[in-house]
Amino acid sequence: MLNTSLLLLDSGLSLVGASVGAGIVVLGVGIGIGNIGTAAVEAVARQPEEIGKIQTVMIIAAALIEGVALFCTLICLIIATK
Repeated sequence: MLNTSLLLLDSGLSLVGASVGAGIVVLGVGIGIGNIGTAAVEAVARQPEEIGKIQTVMIIAAALIEGVALFCTLICLIIATK
């Protein structure tokens, strides 16, 4: 009976850990993309003629951040289902 309780506690804690990890990932991505957007708007305000280059760099940086976020979320899901 004690062994079963420990097994359930272990799986419950892994779900909690994976959920907290996914939440931290989402917060980090939100902050990162917010910083990118802020910097892009400030750059366009300073040099409006460079909007094409700034927008391209901003989209690439946001895509890289989203890729890392997806990878981290998949790791959290793997931990949760293990």
